[in-house]
Amino acid sequence: MRQGHTEEVLYECAERRGYENGPVGNRAPLPAESRTGPPGPSSRLPPLTYLPLTERPLWRLPQLFIGLALYGFSLSLMVRASLGVNPWSVLYDGLARRTPLSFGMISAVVGVLVLLLWIPLRQRPTFGTFANVVVLACSSDLGLRLLPEYFGLPARIGLLGGGVLLNGLAVAVYVGARFGPGPRDGLMTGAAAATGRSLRAVRTLIEVAVLAVGWGLGGSVGAGTVLYALAVGPVTQFFVPWFACRNAAERRSLPRRRCRGARRRIHRFSVRG
Repeated sequence: MRQGHTEEVLYECAERRGYENGPVGNRAPLPAESRTGPPGPSSRLPPLTYLPLTERPLWRLPQLFIGLALYGFSLSLMVRASLGVNPWSVLYDGLARRTPLSFGMISAVVGVLVLLLWIPLRQRPTFGTFANVVVLACSSDLGLRLLPEYFGLPARIGLLGGGVLLNGLAVAVYVGARFGPGPRDGLMTGAAAATGRSLRAVRTLIEVAVLAVGWGLGGSVGAGTVLYALAVGPVTQFFVPWFACRNAAERRSLPRRRCRGARRRIHRFSVRG
């Protein structure tokens, strides 16, 4: 899986598996004839497109909030490690050093400012977009209050590794709830649609600019920034199949070959016993 912002990577992978571009959160499956062939072992990424709020809300809403809370806490782990964070967190960290606002409050303010950029791009926010702003801000500030400010180097390395792993898991959990993209991901997909450039090019341009500004403000850049870029995508892709929610039609379309084979093996075992 290529490097890059995890949610954008997952949405792009979903498109490659048979989803056409459309307004954010409203991508329709392509006809089966237009797909490139039967899915192989490397194309088992489940659908990640937007589902309405009324679709299994008692399951998906807790999953969304838990995933976002874990994501915010993972950011606090990486900040306390002081070995480098992802580009947007570099910006938050740099602004937190220069203003009286907390890390989480700055992430919320930046999220709202980014949402204003959605207007000329004709992006449509969803419930998950607003939840992303609020829950991430609260959970990251809570984590920074709970964690001591200074650790030894071994503990900092452990915090960094744990933060990256938890971040990848958290993205899989809340993206799998399928409530739509957060402010930063919507900016990337909207800018790509408006300019006609690839998601990779737009993502790179935005995150390099954000990283440069955050670094100039004194944000934490280091080995953790590189580790995040290399590791969080594969970690997220590993966990996504476990947490991706499906609607009724998608559940009915799941292949049952393995289930029938498992039933035959159980039947044989019971007969022999």
